[in-house]
Amino acid sequence: MALALLALLAAFALAGPLVWPDHAVQDLSRFLETPSLAEPLGRDHLGRSVIARLAHATQLSLLLALLCVATALTAGAVAGIAAAWRGGWLDVALRGLSEALIAIPALLIVLIFSALADGALWTLYLGLALAQWVEYFRLVHARSALVLAGPAVEAAGLLGLGTVHIVRRHLWPELRPLLATMAAFGIGSSVLALSTLGFVGVGLKPPTPELGLMITEAFPFYSEAPWMSLAPVLVLAATLAGLLGLRSKETP
Repeated sequence: MALALLALLAAFALAGPLVWPDHAVQDLSRFLETPSLAEPLGRDHLGRSVIARLAHATQLSLLLALLCVATALTAGAVAGIAAAWRGGWLDVALRGLSEALIAIPALLIVLIFSALADGALWTLYLGLALAQWVEYFRLVHARSALVLAGPAVEAAGLLGLGTVHIVRRHLWPELRPLLATMAAFGIGSSVLALSTLGFVGVGLKPPTPELGLMITEAFPFYSEAPWMSLAPVLVLAATLAGLLGLRSKETP
């Protein structure tokens, strides 16, 4: 069920912008036009296609979340393994940095980055990736330290099997299920954080279609066109439900 839900969202994010490409075209004569076959979600207060904006917003949120998680996972995993393996000053420095970052709320980090460049897309990406990096680092560091201190790795070292063998045969099998679970949670957190910033007006700026921003823009017209605000809310709920369902299956 979770996979089917995520597959539908992915198909909508990929195909939707191709079917409804004109998300920024305004036609004030079609103010709050009701849904129809041509426009399944009608038109908004500026006469823009709601389904087109929803498709582009879904694509943007999912792609940005995937990019942030991929960056945070890669950086955190590499840093965690390096710190556990090398030890010494590298371990002390990276653990000190992680402890400093973990003391700051993740959303505050994203807000700071967003404020520095007035909600530019690249600052949101950096802020979300930095906020999540520390979680991957701490998990990988703790688990890698246990694995590297084990007899299997010690035997591999005595046999001269090398770094690649140790990572592939000993570290990766231990880290893979944990990282997969964290990645599913991280994607959901990124989508929700991006929408939260857009909802409070400090995320991406109009006319860029974004789920939280769409909800904010639609609220004043809820009584006349409730589908405008319900559509992005349902996409958010479906995304989080699918990722949580996927995460529960991956958790032993």
